[in-house]
Amino acid sequence: MSSTSPDLRTDLHRQLNRAGYYPDLVADVLDVALADEPVEGHLVHVETTFTTSEVRRHVTVLVLTASRLVLAHVDDHSEEHSGAHEGDEPTAVQSSAAATTEAVPLAQVKSVVLTHMVNSPENHVPGAPPAELTLAVGWGAVSRIDLEPAQCPDPQCEADHGLTGSLANDDVLVRISAQAEGQEAVRSAVAFAKALSAATGHAARGAVR
Repeated sequence: MSSTSPDLRTDLHRQLNRAGYYPDLVADVLDVALADEPVEGHLVHVETTFTTSEVRRHVTVLVLTASRLVLAHVDDHSEEHSGAHEGDEPTAVQSSAAATTEAVPLAQVKSVVLTHMVNSPENHVPGAPPAELTLAVGWGAVSRIDLEPAQCPDPQCEADHGLTGSLANDDVLVRISAQAEGQEAVRSAVAFAKALSAATGHAARGAVR
């Protein structure tokens, strides 16, 4: 990912094909949401979940334009078709996918939170990518409250001090691991996060990029 190109739409489609998760479908829903606005950066992340009976996939795509952060979420979805008569066993399972896009004006993005997980930090080389990067972006649509019992400084106290917690604003959260996806994927995620942070800073100040 590079934010210096005037339009990275071709590279975005190349990354969607490389991810291999319904690339034509994901490209189509993104093209509608982007509405011909040039792509300045993108991040494609595919997750696979294994259960005892099936494998489910999910792709999250973040696309940066001059004015917006465009997101796409696409999930596997299975539907069982009933038999011809009531009480019959389902006759077939038809695969389908649910594709959702959201466009957020950059001026409305309230936080870009990055967590860098670094192995052997005492040996860290300047400029080296982390072992894992977690990117959380919030714009106020979804908030999460983490609660835990309030602690008393008196170790002998047995009173109930209620709950304490923190409010987190993370409408989208993506975790990229070098072990699972390779160092180049982490580098791309770091570059996208840097471009997004800069873009939201410009938007907050009302500056023109």
